[in-house]
Amino acid sequence: MHVPDGFIDAPVSVAAGVVAVGAVAVSLRGARRELDERTAPLAGLVAAFIFAVQMLNFPVAAGTSGHLMGGALAAILVGPYTGVLCVSVVLLMQGVFFADGGLTALGVNITVMGVVTVLVAYGLFRLLTGVLPRTRRSATASAFVAALISVPAAAAAFTLLYWVGGTTDVPIGKVFTAMVGVHTLIGIGEAVITALTVGAVLAVRPDLVHGVSGLAAPLKLRVDGELVDAPAAPRDPGPPLAARSTRGFWITGLVSAFLLAGVVSFYASTDLDGLERVAADQGIDDTAEEHGAADSPLAEYGVGGITNTRLSGGLAGVIGVSATVVVGTGVFWVVRRRHDHDPAPHGRDRDAASGPDPDSDRASGPDRGPAPAPDRGPAPAPDRDPGPDRAPGHRRDQGDA
Repeated sequence: MHVPDGFIDAPVSVAAGVVAVGAVAVSLRGARRELDERTAPLAGLVAAFIFAVQMLNFPVAAGTSGHLMGGALAAILVGPYTGVLCVSVVLLMQGVFFADGGLTALGVNITVMGVVTVLVAYGLFRLLTGVLPRTRRSATASAFVAALISVPAAAAAFTLLYWVGGTTDVPIGKVFTAMVGVHTLIGIGEAVITALTVGAVLAVRPDLVHGVSGLAAPLKLRVDGELVDAPAAPRDPGPPLAARSTRGFWITGLVSAFLLAGVVSFYASTDLDGLERVAADQGIDDTAEEHGAADSPLAEYGVGGITNTRLSGGLAGVIGVSATVVVGTGVFWVVRRRHDHDPAPHGRDRDAASGPDPDSDRASGPDRGPAPAPDRGPAPAPDRDPGPDRAPGHRRDQGDA
């Protein structure tokens, strides 16, 4: 559902851009609490994976295809604030380098595909995981439902923007019915991809799924027919351990993204996607404008000058995944470093929560008792007249003799 230039008029596009900028600004601050040494590179990987899977259009009806939006997947894996940033990075890369989604409509696309999908999907996912049994199967089913609902919700959000600022005179009821109908079918594909991905990560690294963290009961995994607690992430693993603990997962995910974008994308459906189909059927595309990056060497997901379609598309996909993971990881590392340099109280709160240093002289273990008082020596006698009741034999100052 990449909205091109010309579908929405300038005032509404500017207003959507303001909403998108505000959402990104809030997400930059919120992501500081979600990102750490492990999740910053993983967030870049999630953005690259979404870019790759969005190249895989799948058929949903005669002459119509759909693709992943990714808001639900990103929010569940790395958190809602980071999820908005992931989708925004993907849309920015697609709009600037691949001429996919209008440049003047970038705010519309971020609002519809990033903000709306993340808010709807993450809120519904947390609601379902809070009431369903705490099992991997329930979490995967919750991801399916959340992703399914998020896509027609985004279609409804686009319809609202089109109702306010559409550039063609089309009955809004027809647009709403067509958009929500076809995107409900696309939502099924989104739900399958999201559930499969979340379920796979839960099976191997449940500690990396942000959406199941912070709930009252530990996540349960079924092992040999019995429910056991999923392993929890270490409270403070330290950078070397964090790098080792996620390196294999990160490499596997990146290789998968390269394969999807560089090889599997050749077999994707070439039919119009949901928005394009509705726009063609309803006459909305009469006002579409040429993309500002139409002359890009990567426009339309092909490398200019390479005539072999398979090679051109595959190479463009690999370039896109590489650029997205580099830009995304860079953004998330900067956000993480700003969190590290934030002044107290965050640092003092973390120190207070972690308790006293066991190596400190002031820390007393359960068997030590209270810490001994420092040896200051005997207290000096007060300088005063002893009076007549002093014991005999007391030496007075020689000057009084």
